[in-house]
Amino acid sequence: MKTHFDLKRSGTQFMFNLKAANGETVLTSERYTTKQNAEGGIQSVRTNAPIDGRYKRLTARDTSPYFTLGAANGETLGTSEMYSSTTARDNGIEWVKANAPTAPTVDNT
Repeated sequence: MKTHFDLKRSGTQFMFNLKAANGETVLTSERYTTKQNAEGGIQSVRTNAPIDGRYKRLTARDTSPYFTLGAANGETLGTSEMYSSTTARDNGIEWVKANAPTAPTVDNT
């Protein structure tokens, strides 16, 4: 399947994953109380993804590099998977910048 946002239910809430063409989840959202808010989160990812300053390059307790993507107000829109190296993490950021703005949404709610 092509790169896409996978919109789905999580219990009584909604969330999305940005998935690569190989099915790998690259970015996972927070949980939203309504489907409309989750759809707004997807749009915010599309808007903010190209802006390098919206990414926080982080390291987990186990030293695995990862990143978060935030909105202009500082709210976290999504968190990446854990990567094996900072180079792999930075490649993940570049992939999100290039692919998220035009990725379609697949509604699995």
